[in-house]
Amino acid sequence: MAMSPTKKRNLVFLAVSFVLTLLVFQSVKRALIGEPKEVKGVPDQVFYASDVAPILNEHCVKCHRQHGAAPFSLMDYKKVYRKKKTIRKVVSKNIMPPWPADPTYSHFIGENILTDDEKEILFKWMDQGARFGDSSKLPEPPVFSKVSNLGEPDVTVYLDSFLVKGNNRDQFMVIKTPFEIPQDTFIRAIEFLPGKEQLVHHLNADLLLYDFDAKADVMDGNRVVDVEIHPMEFDEEFKQLKVYNDDGSMPYRYHSAVNYLPGVMGTIYPEGVGGFKVNRKSSFIARDIHYAPIQEDAWDRSHYNIFYAKEPPKRLTKEMMLGTNGISPIRPQLIIPPDTVMTFKTLYRVSAPISILTVNPHMHLLGDRIIAYAVTVEKDTIPMIRINRWDFRWQYFYTYPKMLKIPAGATIVVEATFDNTTNNKNNPYNPPRTIAERYDREGAGMRTTDEMFQFIITYLDYEDGDENQSLVYER
Repeated sequence: MAMSPTKKRNLVFLAVSFVLTLLVFQSVKRALIGEPKEVKGVPDQVFYASDVAPILNEHCVKCHRQHGAAPFSLMDYKKVYRKKKTIRKVVSKNIMPPWPADPTYSHFIGENILTDDEKEILFKWMDQGARFGDSSKLPEPPVFSKVSNLGEPDVTVYLDSFLVKGNNRDQFMVIKTPFEIPQDTFIRAIEFLPGKEQLVHHLNADLLLYDFDAKADVMDGNRVVDVEIHPMEFDEEFKQLKVYNDDGSMPYRYHSAVNYLPGVMGTIYPEGVGGFKVNRKSSFIARDIHYAPIQEDAWDRSHYNIFYAKEPPKRLTKEMMLGTNGISPIRPQLIIPPDTVMTFKTLYRVSAPISILTVNPHMHLLGDRIIAYAVTVEKDTIPMIRINRWDFRWQYFYTYPKMLKIPAGATIVVEATFDNTTNNKNNPYNPPRTIAERYDREGAGMRTTDEMFQFIITYLDYEDGDENQSLVYER
């Protein structure tokens, strides 16, 4: 006997109702008795070879390797197994991998952030006994150059070997590193790499260009001057190093041609984006290279890498520095009394449109958080960067995926908060004392126990379509 249409509809309704009721029951059951819910993308059984090693290769081993910036290697199973408790702790607290910039505010090339699935894989591996697994599924470890993080440089220029004294004191040097190349040309990037012992804390270096007949011997003169008190002007030091032309004039000087800070890996832009000139006779002048305190003497052998441009750049990259030593004042003056948490601002109005490539916030040990944005004449806000938990050890040059246009008349605003209380575990003094930025020979303003508030911007003069130009460098 054929079933009536009405009866068919009733049976379908009952079947759907049963399935929905079963799904609801299973969901309630999980909530009541704590039955684990499988995370999408996480396998039932997790092994080092197939699941954990790929995560570490992508996010960790660029620093956690022999001669890397990190204190131990994560390049093989035994080392990872021994550090599994430490890994769980720093990953669960979002301490590692280090990526200070808030990804909900703005994005940058090379964001190093573990996904929820990746975290779950690491924790599940540990919970299941940290097993090795099938060795045939183990990926090939990344290969790192001993010379460069950016690729094969065209020229490598080594600083003279330098003995860092093990006296538990900050050491500041002015170091000249002259070099000669076959002919004048254009370069797209300069990279500084500290020696394998990672003794250099930071470096700010200019590039000096000598006209062919302006200086007979660029190699002449001392190479190193020890500066007990960091100067703002370098005439005395430059004379000792014989930096000037033979007639006493200053050669052409690219300020801040290369910088290095904790966590910096170097920046290279796509071919045709920015760059500058280098002469046959040239010299790097590290107007301040800072060696952090160490307990035992150690030798440093750091170097610069130069990458040529295939074609002369149409536009040269420029740099502006806001705040300490920069073009915009800090308000109020950067003086932080003890037992206070204070916020300071620095503002700069751009008269013509610019295209921002890279930004670099910089503070010292009392830094707590920082935010930068631009406000247009129409009162629109352009997010630039936000760091909610400042960490002095990790200070990057953040490059945007595409150029960031700041229109004419917009005001760049940078706000930084400093914590000079005992709640700040990085506070160099207990009890806290007044901390300030210093500028002249009466105070060593580059010491980590002083304070700084800087915001460095690498940019181009704006041209139509810049905001669509990718800054991702394809090797």
